[in-house]
Amino acid sequence: MWIGAIFRVLLVPAAVLWALFAATPARPAPPPDSLATRDYCVATSDLAEPIASVVADPNRWNCRDRKVSLEPERTLLRFGIDRSKPLPRFLVTRRSPLENVRLLAIDADGAVRSAIYANEQLLPAQTGGFVKAPLPTIGPDTREVVAAFDLATHQVALHDAHIAPNDPGDHPGGRRLLLLLSALCGMLVLPLIFNAVFYRILRERFVLWHSALALSLLLTILVNSGLSTYIVDLAVPTLSKLTSLAFGLAVVAGAMFAYSFIEPGKLHPVLRRSLPWAACWALAISAGHAFFPFVAREVQTDLYYAGYLPILALLFWMVVDALRRGSRAAKFQLIGWLPMLAVGVIRELGQLTLLLQPTEAMMLFYFGCVFDIIATTLGVADRFMALKNQRDEAQTEARLLERLSERDSLTGLLNRRLIEERWDVLRSEGFSTLAIVDLDRFKQINDTHGHARGDEVLRAVAIALAPDRNTLAFRMGGEEFMLLLRGADTAGRAERRRQAIPTQVAAKVGGLDRMITASMGMVELPADAKMEGSFQSIYERADQLLYEAKQNGRNRTVGEKLTLFVPRARERRRRKQAAG
Repeated sequence: MWIGAIFRVLLVPAAVLWALFAATPARPAPPPDSLATRDYCVATSDLAEPIASVVADPNRWNCRDRKVSLEPERTLLRFGIDRSKPLPRFLVTRRSPLENVRLLAIDADGAVRSAIYANEQLLPAQTGGFVKAPLPTIGPDTREVVAAFDLATHQVALHDAHIAPNDPGDHPGGRRLLLLLSALCGMLVLPLIFNAVFYRILRERFVLWHSALALSLLLTILVNSGLSTYIVDLAVPTLSKLTSLAFGLAVVAGAMFAYSFIEPGKLHPVLRRSLPWAACWALAISAGHAFFPFVAREVQTDLYYAGYLPILALLFWMVVDALRRGSRAAKFQLIGWLPMLAVGVIRELGQLTLLLQPTEAMMLFYFGCVFDIIATTLGVADRFMALKNQRDEAQTEARLLERLSERDSLTGLLNRRLIEERWDVLRSEGFSTLAIVDLDRFKQINDTHGHARGDEVLRAVAIALAPDRNTLAFRMGGEEFMLLLRGADTAGRAERRRQAIPTQVAAKVGGLDRMITASMGMVELPADAKMEGSFQSIYERADQLLYEAKQNGRNRTVGEKLTLFVPRARERRRRKQAAG
């Protein structure tokens, strides 16, 4: 029931996402970003060499394979101006730490206009993970634009650089994407609401880690997309730090969620113990990449991605091992993690091998966030219900054991401990008559017929006392029983039960040489009676009346109705104080 309800709730924003995607025309008009100039030639130099000398030397430029590298201190990209397109106004590239971007607009007559931007002076673009820098004035005679990147730290900043007439997100497609991402962010809030409800009922750590995972993914989407520019004005270096830290926190939360989510016994102990260490390692390499981007700049990005390889392998291995051991939780994790693991593989292959171009695979990452949260939320609900059922079964068993401990094992009647613990509650519930029933000459039955036959007699007596909602029957020990009654005619009902004992014993136990009778001492305590004293005091008074019934010939009842009851010890103290 819970899982179905959660699935239906999560289906609403998913349907919104699908509707927005479906609303896109099958053959959309080319967005303004298609007017961007992406063809460039590449040159490199060190920081000490003047840019003008590189620009003026045609032998320094490679216009064929456009291969970029982080090894040079400075990488220059030369873009030609296409007169068939609107004049460009911005340099746009992927957001990553660098020292400076130097821009030159070169006219046909050799005139040069330049601008320089430090990393913190770059502007966040309205689309995910991009930054922009205004170009120097581009006129009708401008022949080319040269962008020089000083100490770039990521190849995608060079590979994805282009010049464009507008912000890359400033078109209908970009605004539709932001709307999709906004819906996704709203979708990531829903698990937080569910988890708050779950945690109030069942305080499990995996619920908290799942909330941390949803929050970290939400933060990752915000800082990687253009949404952050509409919420808070953050500098590009701050966004770069947050990007690395948010992704690291998502990995930390995902690893710790798996650590606490996979059922006990369904994951190899070594793998389970490895997950917290993997979380610590992910946090360490993300923090290092965020705060020290220029340490070993040429290889730092490679080291960063290589650092995640063991984590990626561990997560694969963990899911496979848990599935092999029959984990139900791992099935939800596999479904949720597949797109995210695919993003990890694509990024690793693009960065560390020549099989793919370096890429962030952000659309697949956003898609993976949807799958991850939907699948793991359903998994949390499924695990929640399983644990709740286990807890309910344990509580039921505990209550059963408690009831068994409150009952006499021979007769099934309640025992003395229960009434002593709950006397005040039972009195407040209206039980007003206490009667002690004791079998007459029961010792002779044990001596003559044996204890086994005596036990049969005691079980028959328990049947005769016939407890119901207004009558409680207790075995106090040996052959002594007690009745606690409420409602109308309590004295008559108690007496009828005492008189039923001989008949019930004769019907249930054969071979006895005499009729089994019982004596009873009974105290009625009306609701308006003025009483002082505990259960023990009332019990002692009924026991005295039982003794009188024994003295008067047995097989009878002696009772009294009290309007004032003061224990004898207290009464003696009062009389002594009055006499003094």
